[in-house]
Amino acid sequence: MRSPAEETLPSPLPAVPVRQEQATEFGILGAISFSHLLNDMIQSLILAIYPILSASFHLSFAQVGLITLTYQVTASLLQPVVGMVTDRKPMPYSLPIGMGFTLCGLLLLATAPNFSLLLLAAALVGTGSSVFHPESSRVARMASGGRHGMAQSLFQVGGNTGASLGPLLAAWIIVPNGRGSVAWFSLAALLAIVVLLQVSRWYREHHAVRGKAKAHHALQVTLTRGQVSGSLLILGLLIFSKYFYLASISSYFTFYLIHKFGVSVQNAQTHLSVFLFAVAAGSLVGGPVGDRIGRKWVIWASILGVAPFTLLLPHVDLWWTGVLTVVIGLILSSAFSAILVYAQELIPGRVGMISGLFFGLAFGMGGIGAAVLGRLADAHGIEYVYQLCAYLPLLGVITVFLPNLERPCRQAV
Repeated sequence: MRSPAEETLPSPLPAVPVRQEQATEFGILGAISFSHLLNDMIQSLILAIYPILSASFHLSFAQVGLITLTYQVTASLLQPVVGMVTDRKPMPYSLPIGMGFTLCGLLLLATAPNFSLLLLAAALVGTGSSVFHPESSRVARMASGGRHGMAQSLFQVGGNTGASLGPLLAAWIIVPNGRGSVAWFSLAALLAIVVLLQVSRWYREHHAVRGKAKAHHALQVTLTRGQVSGSLLILGLLIFSKYFYLASISSYFTFYLIHKFGVSVQNAQTHLSVFLFAVAAGSLVGGPVGDRIGRKWVIWASILGVAPFTLLLPHVDLWWTGVLTVVIGLILSSAFSAILVYAQELIPGRVGMISGLFFGLAFGMGGIGAAVLGRLADAHGIEYVYQLCAYLPLLGVITVFLPNLERPCRQAV
């Protein structure tokens, strides 16, 4: 029995419910990664058929670089805008609409009669990317269940795998059958639209609930506005280093191999595809490792750690060139997921803007790099490009100035 004193006490307050961690939606992550595969496979066809376009339209290296610049800059300028708009008002069905732009660009690429329309085709594909990447990155974060690095890595591995398939498919299908066979890849764009319609339905049903939930921020220190701005600047410089170097491989590696070693176009495209498969494999590592040990250390090891191999590359034979490019692809590609999640944690609540900014910056640096390196190749020769770009990863030393945002943990919320 209770004492009189106990009977006068107020009843206990109801327990405050503990917020349960959302489960990781692997089905959605798989769907968005597969869509990324199809999207980037289509985009990589532009790079993979450069030798065909160069022969058909008698293009200089500078004109080849201009095609990449048009495609990359279109994407880079629009992606932050798309991200800012969708931070304010999510647009779930923008994903299949963006893929529709890519589809139109692909069909025009197959039929364009002159260089001007080739540039328009590249611009349409870039516009599709500008819509696809910020929103699909948001979907990956929504479906992550708090494992943000892992989710971004799964998303990235889809895109990088698709990019690696482009040169192989170009060698097997487009080179033997001509530029018109590019139109067959419109079937891949249509498949992506079907998949993205399903993703968009899930996005529409879940963004209202998950968008209002305030994720626990993993920062263990308070940063000033100046520290945040400085950190973003450092990350931007690291993106410059990474994507200028990648532009030297993705845009000009086939020309380098043909010029230096006398290999066939198909052989050179196979080497490029092997490099891109290594990029895909490496991109799967950075996010999960960053979730466990901290993203700064992944960024440091990925950018600066690749420098010895890039410095050696211009001085070896064909066999060692193949080996070194695989090592370079594996190490260098692990950085982007860690950089992206690190930046999202610097400015919480702006997932779309940050995703758009960094995807856009990556595309822009790739495009500017392709144009600049094309000019250098015309003026000094293709081998000079690789001798110069070998020093870019040394810029990774500035990672030391990034603040430590988090303690290592198995699962960031």
